[in-house]
Amino acid sequence: MNTKVAVRICNEYDYQEIFNHISDIYEYCEGPDVKGRKVLVKPNILTDSDPSKCVTTHPVFTEAVIRFLQSKGADVYAGDSPSIHLRGFKPVKSGILEVCEKTGVPWIDFTSNSTEKKLPTGKKIKIASIVDEVDLIVSLPKLKNHELVYFTGAVKNTMGLIPAFTKAKQHALHQNRVSFSRFLVDLNEAVLPHFFIMDGIIGMEGAGPGQGTPVKTGVILGSQNPVAMDVIATTIAGYKPMDITTNNIAIARRFCLDSIDNIDYDGPVLGTIIKKDFRRIPVTRDRNISFKFVSNRLKFLRKLERRPVFNHENCTGCEECIRICPVNAINMHRVKENHVVLTDSKCIRCYCCSEVCRYNAVMIRRKIFGV
Repeated sequence: MNTKVAVRICNEYDYQEIFNHISDIYEYCEGPDVKGRKVLVKPNILTDSDPSKCVTTHPVFTEAVIRFLQSKGADVYAGDSPSIHLRGFKPVKSGILEVCEKTGVPWIDFTSNSTEKKLPTGKKIKIASIVDEVDLIVSLPKLKNHELVYFTGAVKNTMGLIPAFTKAKQHALHQNRVSFSRFLVDLNEAVLPHFFIMDGIIGMEGAGPGQGTPVKTGVILGSQNPVAMDVIATTIAGYKPMDITTNNIAIARRFCLDSIDNIDYDGPVLGTIIKKDFRRIPVTRDRNISFKFVSNRLKFLRKLERRPVFNHENCTGCEECIRICPVNAINMHRVKENHVVLTDSKCIRCYCCSEVCRYNAVMIRRKIFGV
């Protein structure tokens, strides 16, 4: 597979500058011919949040990609499935719906129709049916941390093709980092977008993908290859790329990339753009363990794990953390208002509650020793 990854420096959300960089990146990485073809643009919309929070692909970035594809003769559609996905969802706060209206691009509700795809494991999973109705998919990941898999990049962004709460169910089925990362790689094997353009102009450090801090990372990345892109992006964020479980698993099975040494990189000297002060998720040694073992481990070891801790002063009682929890480990207190209660013995440490909280009411830290 093509292993070209292009990186261009871009420090502002200036439409024309982004458009020019995308054009350059697409040419260098030999992006597919889109003339006369139906193309789905799939941004990263974890929650429909204001662009300043850096939770979503920026609307100016999304517009530049759409108009670039249209300039090449593509018939463009757009869509994504947020964590809490109700029928009729439209990305209003993020500004992406306005972009669709300006550019004449239909916004596709992924809950309207679904199809099944077979994973390499033989199991089937529901995917938005639009993937079978278009010729190409262009994925727009955002450069962000992720509490569970350390980094949200090209491989992780494909999960947004899964509609509604089917996504959360995957955490119940894959209850540790290794298992969930294997699933993400499996998903990309089953439904692989055709090109990836990463919004790394403003990234998210700290408690990503939903509650971290925006930070200028000043890059745009492009590639046909999601694993090669994630290797370069995680390097820029200051991680050792093989510490990222999805990278490790994909390369071990030779999916898209068999060695980081085989990446065909084009851009500034990589060492000059690494964000050494980027606040990363603490990397721990991965262990392929079953949930049965996790459930029965000593209580002392449970206390050593990073876990959801709720800030009741910030909680608004929206209950999105309750709806997203795949194992029903969160409930509202029977008496206290806006007081969320976690049943720690049920919690599988997927951190979905932190992902969807828009009010900084869920922190991920060790219970007794702090962060």
